[in-house]
Amino acid sequence: MRTTEGIWSSEHVRLQRGGTLAEARVAYKTYGTLSPRRDNVIVYPTSYGAQHTDIEWLVDVRHCLDPSRYFIVIPDMLANGLSSSPSNTPRDRGDFPEVTTCDNVMLQRQMLLELFGIDRVKLVYGWSMGAQQAYHWAALFGAAVERIAVVCGSARTAPHNFVFLEGIRTTLQAAATPERGLRAMGRIYAGWALSQTFYRRELWRGLGFASLEDFLVRSWEANFVRRDMSDLLAQLWTWQHSDISANDLFRGDLEMALSSIKAKVLLMPSATDLYFQTDDNRAELPHLKDAKLVEIPSVWGHRAGNPLANPEDAAFIDAQVEALLNA
Repeated sequence: MRTTEGIWSSEHVRLQRGGTLAEARVAYKTYGTLSPRRDNVIVYPTSYGAQHTDIEWLVDVRHCLDPSRYFIVIPDMLANGLSSSPSNTPRDRGDFPEVTTCDNVMLQRQMLLELFGIDRVKLVYGWSMGAQQAYHWAALFGAAVERIAVVCGSARTAPHNFVFLEGIRTTLQAAATPERGLRAMGRIYAGWALSQTFYRRELWRGLGFASLEDFLVRSWEANFVRRDMSDLLAQLWTWQHSDISANDLFRGDLEMALSSIKAKVLLMPSATDLYFQTDDNRAELPHLKDAKLVEIPSVWGHRAGNPLANPEDAAFIDAQVEALLNA
């Protein structure tokens, strides 16, 4: 499989909330070959706290994001430690500007046009915060986006989702040291990202953990300790304020933003997701012109949408996305 990696940059970028980045850097990785007509492009944005290496497992001939057929681009979100972030930008970490989901996708589109001459994409596929970016692509760029797959995500961060994130934010900010905060964050996240049934059935045993404590330490604590706390707080702000209508085009009118979408939309929530709930997508569905809602019948909660260690849910997602691509 042909791959390329790089960092694209743009100077003096004014952000949606009024801040600026003297140099906005977007790390990226591509997979596969761009067709001569540039009509086989899939954009696959990263999720909260993730870098492209964390999600590239889905880019595989055995999965829906097949690099033998498509040219797949993973742009790393701002504040993920690879693209411009508090941890790698020469300024006071607490002074990193507020970055919106809109800022992310605007830079992503500019990058695709400048680097590859791509002005139209076949699919934007995203999970969680990646799904929020997919929704923004469709709302902001009209006919330039043919399809989006919104996996465990929503057009606007729901109030309950916002409150969950407030618990994470205050935990990090109140911690005596960054490491203690990140370990506590991992334990809180473990209870939200997976369902009650997952724990009742002790499904963590099938993942190779000897005890629940072992699972919390080696999976959840370890996942966040490897990241920078300032980066996670910056991305958390982006997540809390994600809204496809929060821009000059739609001025807060979510129904208008949804009804403007021209792309084919696949809404794919998990039946047991505790913070991106199916009801959020059900409320969005009537306002979309060409959309389908298919619930993942899973007990893996939010993690059903990123089923690296869950072949059953992976097969379900593959089938739905392949049908969308062939539509």
